[in-house]
Amino acid sequence: MSERIVTMISKEEIDKRVHELGAEISDHYRANPPVLVCVLKGSFVFAADLARAIDAPVRIDFLGMRSYGEGTESSGVVQITQDLSRPIAGEDVLIVEDIVDTGLTIAHLIDLFRTRAPRSVKVCALLHKPARAKVQVKVDYLGFTIEDRFVVGYGLDWAEKYRNLPYIGVVERS
Repeated sequence: MSERIVTMISKEEIDKRVHELGAEISDHYRANPPVLVCVLKGSFVFAADLARAIDAPVRIDFLGMRSYGEGTESSGVVQITQDLSRPIAGEDVLIVEDIVDTGLTIAHLIDLFRTRAPRSVKVCALLHKPARAKVQVKVDYLGFTIEDRFVVGYGLDWAEKYRNLPYIGVVERS
């Protein structure tokens, strides 16, 4: 069985939208630059490009999460694999996520972060799959809404492969 990746969202479309999001975030946080919390591993590419598109001196931290393992369906169990390196009390926090589908991971993170007394918590996601929602969460800054397809590229993986693609694609098997 062979597989090929079909482009869903091109590199050019992603670049354009990331710069638009960076401008929106810059305007909102001009007085109080946020802590960007990059949710690993999937959002590292998006977070790096987004950070460069924000015209403010942001602090960046990383949080390791896992809910997929090796498959294409979320296990529904959210595991923290790496915690933040510094406290977020009194800070404006912007969670940077690759994809919101069931909403379980983001809902879990928002609840977790609120126990740490930040000034605010907002969410920026590259992708949103509303058809898969199990929990409704607010995505404050959104790149693209997509149909219910398993996607790879631009940091998103399938069994740890395809993160390095510069676009969002769908795996087709033949």
